[in-house]
Amino acid sequence: MFLFVKLQKHWQPKTLRQARAAARLFFVDHLARADWQVFAQIRAKDHDTLPAVLTRQQVHALLAAIRLRRYRTPIKLIYVCGLRLSECLGLTIHDIAAREHKLFIRGGKGRRDRVVPLPASMVLELRDYWSFHRHPLLLFPNVGRGDRQPRALAARMRTATGPMPHSSLQRLLIVARKQLNLPAVSIHSLRHSFATHLLEAGAHLHTIQQLLGHKQITTTMIYLHLTHQSTQDALRLMDALCRGLPR
Repeated sequence: MFLFVKLQKHWQPKTLRQARAAARLFFVDHLARADWQVFAQIRAKDHDTLPAVLTRQQVHALLAAIRLRRYRTPIKLIYVCGLRLSECLGLTIHDIAAREHKLFIRGGKGRRDRVVPLPASMVLELRDYWSFHRHPLLLFPNVGRGDRQPRALAARMRTATGPMPHSSLQRLLIVARKQLNLPAVSIHSLRHSFATHLLEAGAHLHTIQQLLGHKQITTTMIYLHLTHQSTQDALRLMDALCRGLPR
């Protein structure tokens, strides 16, 4: 079974490890098959793959292609602040400190809180978006089904009991990037793009670590492999080292 899902279904290492743990729990712990050693022989090591990243021009084109504001605004916020999808859609009106230009991310990965800067233009855009639906708590309430006229749409959003589902933005991004013939990227790729573009602009690696909410700096260091700017800087230095050496 494990060979089938790995070779035919192309499951990722993390999914294989979860399946192995579930199978071991059932057969060894519940059925008392303590003599089964097959689970110890199954290995699923993570691949050393770099995350997909869009250029700044591609991000601009992607956002321009998303015409509905209720989708474009959260996607833009994810890129501008380097948020995870769940962090963005779970935001409330209490998480925005407009005067201080700060955004509070509560209960992120690892149950860690953090604060990220919020650009002035994004503050205005979020304020304008909230003024449309005026939900008493949620920043991105669920739209639900029904009449798409602005008044009916706003009324449903105002009384929504939960945030916009993740699948709404995920499906939209797939459609948009296919229309633009962009690489096979996901919503999370916007977070990777945010970090890479900041690093290319000269931001310190430790600053990016704090903005992304990474516990270990080694997690953030992967973006060093993605920056075109750092490669060009290294190339200029190498050219300088070579200049004047004996031939």
